[in-house]
Amino acid sequence: MMFDLPDDTALYAALLARDAGFDGRAYVGVTSTGVFCRLTCPARKPKRENCVFFETMGACIEAGFRACKRCHPMAPAAEGDPAVARLLAALRDDPARRWLERDVQAMGLDPSTVRRSFNRHFDMTFLEMARLTRLRTGAAVLPEGGRVIDAQMEASYDSPAAFRSAFAKFLGLPPSKFVQDARLRADWIETKLGPMIAVSDQHALHLLEFAERKALPAELKRLYAFAKGSLGFGRFAPTDQIEREMAAFMQGRCADFQTRLAPLGTPFTQEVWRALRDIPAGQTRSYGAVAKAMGRPDATRAVARANGANPIAIVIPCHRVIGADGALTGYGGGLWRKQALIEMERGFAQGSAET
Repeated sequence: MMFDLPDDTALYAALLARDAGFDGRAYVGVTSTGVFCRLTCPARKPKRENCVFFETMGACIEAGFRACKRCHPMAPAAEGDPAVARLLAALRDDPARRWLERDVQAMGLDPSTVRRSFNRHFDMTFLEMARLTRLRTGAAVLPEGGRVIDAQMEASYDSPAAFRSAFAKFLGLPPSKFVQDARLRADWIETKLGPMIAVSDQHALHLLEFAERKALPAELKRLYAFAKGSLGFGRFAPTDQIEREMAAFMQGRCADFQTRLAPLGTPFTQEVWRALRDIPAGQTRSYGAVAKAMGRPDATRAVARANGANPIAIVIPCHRVIGADGALTGYGGGLWRKQALIEMERGFAQGSAET
């Protein structure tokens, strides 16, 4: 970006003032409504604790927000590019559709041109936007127990070969470079919140992440270095175990994970991750509260960094940590997933209270 955003206090003041100087330069996601807006939006202003600020529309969409119907933040891009307008309209009419490149071609559009246009306007491709919209649409009914879109359709890994190809891209290596009888082995598991990549050895789980997490390539490279290149495809028993436990969790049957974990981290980050596992399902804590529980009340920022570096999603429940003001804070899997997980876990808390 050519523009460095000020801090959130200044951005919230700009939102209250409807400062046109931030148009196209900053956006606000409203956690209470799930929409993102321009700072000049004419709608009633949200409370400060419900605001999350972003530099791009793509970042808003990745976090799980949908465009506001009052200020139409995506309208300028659509008005200036007929192809963008057509595709956004198609996505709006059928958010659950699984788009492929050939579908774009069938509309008489050039996929390369469309890709450049969407990257320029939204900092993501149309196919990425469509996939995130599809996942969000399916996850929206999870707290009510409704039907979600079939996870296999969402995975984009409709064969082992497709997974190997996608995984290899994360590390910048051809699939042929991966070891056959590797010390660490990678596979994917399907969940109602989208596909998750699991990496384990014979004894423990080293990584469990949602496939589109931006930090995933860096995490995999650390594991690759840790294993001295002995990373390949397949499964050990810990991956099978976490798949069973994750299915029980997503079905609301059990929030108790027994799979042995071995995440890479410093002694301090390991301490933080242990503290996160002490937070009961259905409850949340602030970063400061976690630091105090560890006996390190001055380490709030370090706790926040360790929370963000967690490589084992859900099992090490970094989604249960929120801002001191009660607002949802960043989550590598997207704020929409964080909200869905917190709401899903309320059922576990209610079940415990009744027994």
